[in-house]
Amino acid sequence: MLRIVSRCNGYGATTLILEGRLVGPWVEELRRACGETLDPASLVLDLRAVSFVDRDGADLLRNLSERRAEITNCSPFVAEQLRLAER
Repeated sequence: MLRIVSRCNGYGATTLILEGRLVGPWVEELRRACGETLDPASLVLDLRAVSFVDRDGADLLRNLSERRAEITNCSPFVAEQLRLAER
């Protein structure tokens, strides 16, 4: 399960706070939530409470990062999952 909380900072940036596991159908749910943000450069993804990311989730996060979304507060475990998924 993945919980997504959206917060706007008043300056046009949106932070999505993620809690849980970014796997299976939740990857598509995050993709939809990110699609509501018109400019990926104004998107911040806070992964502080994410415990696991599968390959599809890692691919989505990498794609968003390449489009200038900011990914913050990864645990060392999730950061390693993102690095391993690159291979």
